Order: sequence, then structure tokens, then C-alpha cells
Amino acid sequence: MPPPLPSNEASLQPSQADATQGRKNATGKSQRLHTTIAVDSVASHTKNKQNIDYVLRTGLAGGLAGCAAKTIVGPLDRVKILFQASNPQFAKYTGSWFGVVTAMRDINRESGMRGLFRGHSATLLRIFPYASIKFLAYEQIRSILIPSASYETPLRRLISGASAGVTSVFVTYPLEVIRVRLAFETKHESRSSLSGICRQIYHEQPTRITNSAAFTPLGTAVPAIPTPRTGIINFYRGFSSTLAGMLPYAGMSFLTHDTAGDWLRAPALAPYTTTANPKNPSAPPILRYWAELIAGGFAGLVSQTASYPLEVIRRRMQVGGAVGDGHRLGMAETAQAVWKERGWRGFFVGLGIGYFKVVPMAA
Repeated sequence: MPPPLPSNEASLQPSQADATQGRKNATGKSQRLHTTIAVDSVASHTKNKQNIDYVLRTGLAGGLAGCAAKTIVGPLDRVKILFQASNPQFAKYTGSWFGVVTAMRDINRESGMRGLFRGHSATLLRIFPYASIKFLAYEQIRSILIPSASYETPLRRLISGASAGVTSVFVTYPLEVIRVRLAFETKHESRSSLSGICRQIYHEQPTRITNSAAFTPLGTAVPAIPTPRTGIINFYRGFSSTLAGMLPYAGMSFLTHDTAGDWLRAPALAPYTTTANPKNPSAPPILRYWAELIAGGFAGLVSQTASYPLEVIRRRMQVGGAVGDGHRLGMAETAQAVWKERGWRGFFVGLGIGYFKVVPMAA
């Protein structure tokens, strides 16, 4: 008797197994394809950030944004410099918002609107390269330290922000000193032009008294001896305090901005705070304009508070050649002078103005 024919169920089992295996293979290929596309997308995104066209566009956008923000807060910036540098004519107005308004009214009465924007030309000359270089350097340094999402950590963000800040400040610091010195001048008859203040700073030669006076028979002081440090070095007054403030300011600014952005992209908030990227729908969603404003403002508040005492010290050092005998005070000496004048509050003079203007500047 011939063997019984296999049943339909039995005959179908090999075909089903083949179909299942085929689906698994197809799924595996699809997953590998998606993984390859994702890796290529990350690599392409990193490469695009190093493209010359992207670099130029980023630098131009950062510079224009910085100029616009500085123009909006120009009058407040002028008053803040006068307060921080303890200008004798305006020191009495510090400590209240009414004093800020009164100071602006006095400047407007004496010099008109131009007085409120005293030094603004140097501000624009400085802020465009500063903002451009900072954001350009940040993107380039970030693309090196954080080539993909797996490398993104708070420490790497902090290093990226601080490095970008140091780079931009070093290049543009002379313009910062010129801006502060122009804004510090209040007497109409002694105001300097942009070229005049440059010559004045360049040729400043402060004096020092040697300790030999203590050993003279009559205890008389010997003549003042010129200090040989003149020229370009004068445009870097207060640079040491600037470097010390870069870590808490630039670093905390970018770190806080990125961290706040992560919070706003949390699953619970993402439907309200994010929107699809119109240029690349497959890319991660971007923050809405008001969410980006919140992230920038919050970053500005934190970084401003963290670095403000060093900013006050820097301002006092920058105007050192225009007050007193022109003696170059170090960071420690300047901090002692501020403490003796007003205590710990002296290190936060004008901070309210900084808070008020931080949103258009940081966002």
C-alpha cells in the first residue's frame, strides 16, 4: 500500500516558515536601512555645520541679531556703565529704578538723545564681530566636541560655550574698552571722538611711586617714575577679570539655554512648545518662537547673575586710565575698593538694568 499523502496543513508548514523567515529578513534589512539613514543624516548635519556657506550665514545672522539687540538697550547700557564704573556725577542715582529714570532724564536734558547713545558707534563696531565670532565659534567647537547626540553632555556644552566666549572676547576686547571709555565721559567740553579716545588710551602712561621713599633720610617721596606699559596693552585693561568671567557667563549661558531647551522639549510640553522643522520634516522638531524666547531669557538671567560681580570689577578696571592718577589696579585691589565703598551691594550695582535688558540680548 502506498504511503498516505500529506495533509494540506502539513504541506503548508514549510511555506509558512519560509514566509516568516522572509519577513524577518525584510524587517532586519529595513532596520539596518533606517539606521544607515540616521547615521548618514547625523554625519550630513555635522558636515553642513562646517560648510563655508553655513559658517557665513551663521556669522551674519548672529552679528545682525547682536546689533539690533544692543541698539534697543543702548540707553540702559549707557546708564549701567556709569553706575558700574561709579561715575561721580551719577553715583547718587544708584540703588533704585527711579534713579535709572532720573539718570536717563539728566543725560537727555544735557546732551539730548545722542547722549543716551554715547559710545554706541563703538558698540556696533564691537557687537557685530563679537556676536558673529561667538556663535560661529560655538557651532564649530560644538560640532567637534559633540559630533552626535550620544556625545552630548552638560560638561561638553559648558566647554563649548566658554571656549566660544573666550575666542570672541579676545578678538573684540579693545573695542569694548573704547566703548566703555566713551560711555563714561559725561562732561560736554571734554568729550572725545572715537579716534581721539583711541589715541588717548594708546598713549596713557600711568605713574607709580617706588618704595625708596621709606628709606630716604627725610622720608620724602622720590619723583614719579613712568610705567613702561603703554600702547596696545592699554586696550586690554580688565582682560583678566573678563577671562575669569567667561566660564560663569558664556559657559552658563549656553549650558542653561540648551538645558532649558531640553526641558521645553519634554514629552509633556512638546505638543505646545515645539513645531516641525519646515526645512527638514524628518529632523527633530524645533522650539516655537516664544519657547525659544523663554529659553534665551532664562539663560541670560542665570549667566548675568553668576558673572555680574566680575563685570563690575572689569568696568572699574577699564576706566582706570580716566580717573585718579591712572594707576592700574589688579582684580584683587579693585574688588577691595568696591567692597570698601559699598560692601557686597557694590558688586551688584546696576544688576536690575541687566535683568531688564537681558531678554532682547540673550533671546
